[in-house]
Amino acid sequence: MAGEEEDNKKGFRMLGILDVKTPCAREAVLHGAGGSAITGLIHFLTTSRVRRSFDVGFAGFILATLGSWWYCRTSRARLLVQQRLLQDGLKNKVAFEGTSWDPETQTPRDPDQLGPRDPPRP
Repeated sequence: MAGEEEDNKKGFRMLGILDVKTPCAREAVLHGAGGSAITGLIHFLTTSRVRRSFDVGFAGFILATLGSWWYCRTSRARLLVQQRLLQDGLKNKVAFEGTSWDPETQTPRDPDQLGPRDPPRP
């Protein structure tokens, strides 16, 4: 776990000069490169048009990169929200432990003590 955190802080170098520290950027660029190669190659094999195949490959790169980045960012945001909810819950558990508000120490209520019930129907 500590190694992953160090990798995220460090980032990665793209084209040897750009130091990218944005989460999910590395995976998005790698998926984009794969999408570019696949779409360009398939288009070239079906049409034998080099220039158009390059254009299709570039479009595949853009679409695969943006799609992968969007999916990774939304998954990461969902995970961070879940982590924040768990952390808040643990803080509340520590704060309420041993008090009358602690849900673990409360006894279940007797259904007869909840209030008047509707009379049974004939």
